[in-house]
Amino acid sequence: MKLWDSTRDRLVASDPGFVRLKLGLSAVLGIVLSVLALLPLHQPLTIMLVGAIAAMMAAFTVGDATPRKQAVTLLLALVVGAISLTVASLGTAVPPLDSILFVLLIFVAVYAQRFGSRGIALGSVGFFLFFFAMFLQTHLRQVPSLLLALTVGIAANALVRFVLLRRRPDAEFLRIRRAFRARLGAVVRAAEAYLAAGGTERARKQLRTANSRLHECVLLIEDTAPDVIDEQDVGLLRRRAIEVELAVQWLSITTQRTVTEDLAPENRDKLIASLQRFHALIERDPRDLPLISETGEFSKMLVEGSRIDDHPEPGDELRRSLAELALADVKAQRVAEHDKSDVDPEEEPEKKPAFTYDNQTRSAIQAVVGGGLAVIGGALVSQQRWYWAVLTVFVVFIGSSTAGATFVKGARRLGGTLIGIIGGVLLATLVTGSTGATLALILVCVFGMVYMSRVSQVIMAFFVTAMLGLLYSLLGTFSLEVLWIRLAETAVGAAAGILAAVVIVPVRTRSVMLDDTATVLEELRDFLDHAVKLLSGSENVNIIELSRDLDRAVEKVRATIEPLTHPINFRSARRDYGWHVLTALETIAFRARHVAARSQPGLLAGEDRFLLFAGRIDRNIGVLLDAVGETAHDKLVLDDGTPVSDAIVDAQARSVLSSLGQLDSALIALGRAFDLEAVPRPS
Repeated sequence: MKLWDSTRDRLVASDPGFVRLKLGLSAVLGIVLSVLALLPLHQPLTIMLVGAIAAMMAAFTVGDATPRKQAVTLLLALVVGAISLTVASLGTAVPPLDSILFVLLIFVAVYAQRFGSRGIALGSVGFFLFFFAMFLQTHLRQVPSLLLALTVGIAANALVRFVLLRRRPDAEFLRIRRAFRARLGAVVRAAEAYLAAGGTERARKQLRTANSRLHECVLLIEDTAPDVIDEQDVGLLRRRAIEVELAVQWLSITTQRTVTEDLAPENRDKLIASLQRFHALIERDPRDLPLISETGEFSKMLVEGSRIDDHPEPGDELRRSLAELALADVKAQRVAEHDKSDVDPEEEPEKKPAFTYDNQTRSAIQAVVGGGLAVIGGALVSQQRWYWAVLTVFVVFIGSSTAGATFVKGARRLGGTLIGIIGGVLLATLVTGSTGATLALILVCVFGMVYMSRVSQVIMAFFVTAMLGLLYSLLGTFSLEVLWIRLAETAVGAAAGILAAVVIVPVRTRSVMLDDTATVLEELRDFLDHAVKLLSGSENVNIIELSRDLDRAVEKVRATIEPLTHPINFRSARRDYGWHVLTALETIAFRARHVAARSQPGLLAGEDRFLLFAGRIDRNIGVLLDAVGETAHDKLVLDDGTPVSDAIVDAQARSVLSSLGQLDSALIALGRAFDLEAVPRPS
């Protein structure tokens, strides 16, 4: 039973709200419905495959926020898909028109990323339907049947999306909250393991990973909350969620500090037992969570965490942090069920211009060049299957903004394809001669591809390649040679994409990282300005949303900097540099969240030290902004060394002021990455 509970917790935590599970099921169900609808019409296999592919792509790519927007995107996908299938069928009749059109389509599909989720969906639908039209060797005379299949596939997805698997926000929100329980439990287990192991490097990485996954879940809860609870509740829920996340991160920090203390074995065992008791109190159904505050174990935990002793023992800081986490968690879950609070309306996101030269435009130009190289190189490998190389170029450029990111995606794609060839050969061999078994395994591969698409490019590429091997078997053209050609074409496409990204108006990872870091610093300055107004009492403003904007800006840096921190980067100095920058930015975001969660109007009104802190932080932000623009001539200013406890007595105010000081220290640490010197603050 314990093994089953642990497995269930891991599954729930890995997919908050079962979003990916539902996406995979909708793709499979849409395929089944489209095939069943086309069977009575006695259409050939290629036509039914187009319907199935249309249903799969609609499920995979259309992800607008509201059902109305999803319906509009589906209608637009029908139009885009019809044009793509028609043009592809025309191109195959007049070679090399097909290769020219395919390469031009890459520009449109990659450029469309600038228009958000709808642009990505329409670009992907158009590109992949063009690709599969060439894969299936469609002809102009088949266009009416192809359009019929496309319509059936889109309609099948609409039926699944709006009727059979219709989104139920309340149930989805409850599932996400359950995922939060699982991820919170994972952090507590990781802290327990870290303490028991005495602080090994492996345990430290597990603790860091658990915190990162909890952070993702908190952001997902915040994004889902407006759909399932009243607007006036959202602000308070976000505040409570930040408090829980802060308490979790503080528990992790104190756990690491406690390991360095001189702990007696019996004291360590008691701390581990306290962590185990807290984990046992985390009920799996969030609706029952407030009941834990009525248990004797909960009261004991609070007493242990709040006891005041003239002779503090090692581990007391960990006990206090565990008590704070227990309280914060109960408050957050109660808010999700009951409490009310006002919240400021959110501003409309700024719209991007339709035509401009930016990173998306640059990536689209690189993709076109890479596509042209892929056509040439792919044709040298196989005159019939060169389009595989072009497909790889498109995949490595979607979502990639730097040469480093393109290289990492290309390597992942190639690795997944190699593993997929082995899987495809084994599966095709096992089901040779059995159409039913082949179709069933194709559906399994479709589910795996969609389910893992947001988790691992390698695993997704494995399922794609295995599925294509089964499709070749279904079409009667399967051979080991075909799969090796697939691998060679993938290698050619990856090489062409990387070459284009490195040679054609290259975007270096460091330059994009500096731009994204500048965005973080600008968000931090905006946050600081509003926090000063709130804490000084001059204006009552909402800084919770501003702290989340800062969070998301840091997440963007995390994605940008991955080529530096990824193990594929063999230069350890570059990896250390990347981790140093990322750690400093994460500390800044953490301290900003702490300030946002604890701040109250006028909390530091008239406190001179607060104004000194704010002024110094603002000046250091300016120096860092100059540094990322490579024009810095000034130096960072260090703290003057006055203890916070000497400046202010109130515990909550002292906590906020201390976090501001830690935030400034993180700015100093970030400055070291840009070789900035620091000088003591003049008295």
